[in-house]
Formats: sequence, C-alpha cells, structure tokens
Amino acid sequence: MERSARAFWLRTPGEGEIRAATLPEPGPDDVVVRTLHSGISRGTETLVFRGGVPESQYTIMRAPFQEGDFPSPVKYGYLNVGVVEHGPRELLDRTVFCLYPHQTRYVVPAAAVTPVPDDVPAARAVLAGTVETAVNALWDAAPLVGDRIAVIGAGMVGCSVAAVAAGIPGARVQLVDVDPARAAVAAALGVGFALPGEAEGGCDLVVHASATEAGLARGLELLEPEGTLLEMSWYGDRRVSLPLGEAFHSRRLVVRSSQVGTVSPNRRTHRGYADRMAVALRLLADPAFDTLITGQSPFDQLPEVMNRVAGGERSVLCHRIDYRPA
Repeated sequence: MERSARAFWLRTPGEGEIRAATLPEPGPDDVVVRTLHSGISRGTETLVFRGGVPESQYTIMRAPFQEGDFPSPVKYGYLNVGVVEHGPRELLDRTVFCLYPHQTRYVVPAAAVTPVPDDVPAARAVLAGTVETAVNALWDAAPLVGDRIAVIGAGMVGCSVAAVAAGIPGARVQLVDVDPARAAVAAALGVGFALPGEAEGGCDLVVHASATEAGLARGLELLEPEGTLLEMSWYGDRRVSLPLGEAFHSRRLVVRSSQVGTVSPNRRTHRGYADRMAVALRLLADPAFDTLITGQSPFDQLPEVMNRVAGGERSVLCHRIDYRPA
C-alpha cells in the first residue's frame, strides 16, 4: 500500500502550504481513499484561511478529520471525493464522498465514507457536503407545497438551498443577491432571481445566507405576517444587528437558526447523518448543480488558489481541486 501523501495546511492566517504526510496502517474497519477531487467551501474555508474563527467556537468549528488547531497551523476542509483503494470488498474501487480535507490519500473508518451513486459524476459529487447543508435547512424549515420562498445570498449554500427548494411542488422560489450576474445561475437552477430592492414580498419562508446585516433586514421585510426567516449565515467573529423594532412583533415574525452540525430535530428521531448525506448525493444526479462549480485547479496550485478565493472573488461559488491519477 502506498503510505505517502500530500496535504494542504494553513501555516499561518492568510498563508497555506502543501506538506508531506505518512498514512497510518489501516485497521480492519478502515478504508484507504485516493482523492480524485476536493472542493473549496468559499464561506467557511476562507473564514478559516483568514483566521476569523472566534476562540469561543474553536471546538464547534472543528471539521471531522481536522488536524491542528485554530487559528493555525491547521489542516481543514470537508469536501472530498475519491476512490477506495483498500477496504471492505463492497467498497473496494467504489467512488466515495468523505468529509475530509484536501489531501492526496487518506485513511478513515469505512463508516465515514458514502458511496457516490453511479449517475452522479465524481467531479459534481464534491458538492455533497453543501447540498447536505441545504437538505438539513429544509428539514428545519419544513416548507409546504405552494409556499413562497426567498433565498437571500446566492453563494454556494444559498444556491444549493434554492436548487433543492425548487423541487417542492408549486413553490415559488426566488434567489436574491446584489450581484446581477447571479441571475444566470438562478436560471440554470430553475428558480427566479431578483436584486434585493426588486424581490417579491409575501414570503412564507425566507432563507438568509448572505452573511450581511442588509440581507438579514431585507429578509424580514419580505415575510408575510407569521412568516419564518431561517438564518444560515455564520458571521465568525463579527457582531450583527437584527431589526426587531417597528412591525416585527405585530407581524409575529419568527427568526430561527439552522446548522448542519446536528441533524434537524424534525428528522433526528429516525434519520441520521448517513441518511442525510445519501439524500444529498441522490439529489446531485441533477446536472443543474454543475453550475455551482465555477472553476477548477490542480492540487499543486491550491495554496495560490485559496489565497485568491479568500481575497473575495465574487464569481466563485465552489472551486474544485483536481488530483492527478496515481
């Protein structure tokens, strides 16, 4: 078995590097995975890259197979697709998804990987972790047939929520963003688009994912009386103001959070993490999700690419990292 590997590490905030790694000997319940693709989660990973994780959130923000500690040095990431080179017979040579950082090969428990369905290309499957977040959000929000839904913030998470919500029969789904170029993404996903000032009101549900105070305030304005705003933005070490004056109470609006770290209370009695991930991967059979992958680069360029993405390139949704064949 090949024991050598290479991994991306954040050496100091704003500076990454590729380091050599030696794989541990796999146990009887482990798999060895050779990475095909990984994905950069523009929101969370760039926050980590900039050193913006609050000290109070160091434990909560740990990725499943993170090494090192915040703020640095740390090996962080959670969108990885590869091929099983060693492990149980039923997984051998299968393409799998794992919440693993950017690394050429790795050893994890077999239970930590999810087989990618045959009708989902490996290059698209890097989106599974973000689509899983969208699934959990809609389990939290529990929208109904025919609901009027606005998703504010056309980043990777917001676009994934809009794409999944588009499958609700009779729903009116509108993606709202300050960047007019996101209209083309919305069209590819089969949902409407509007700039914030032109968004349709009367919403039963608003999902907020712009990580801005302005987006949060606009979301409350778009709600019907007794409507719900689901907050998916994570602000790191920033404080935000929530407009709870004027008609907030008389309209009996609801603001609630959603976070993928736990399975939604609406499903956790009978569905687990593996079920949720399997749902996300089934949804990725839809080629419309390809529009969320806005660039690709080889693994060797990852330090440079991460610096560029963290610098605020607005056109980036998911940037895919491709690994050379063995």
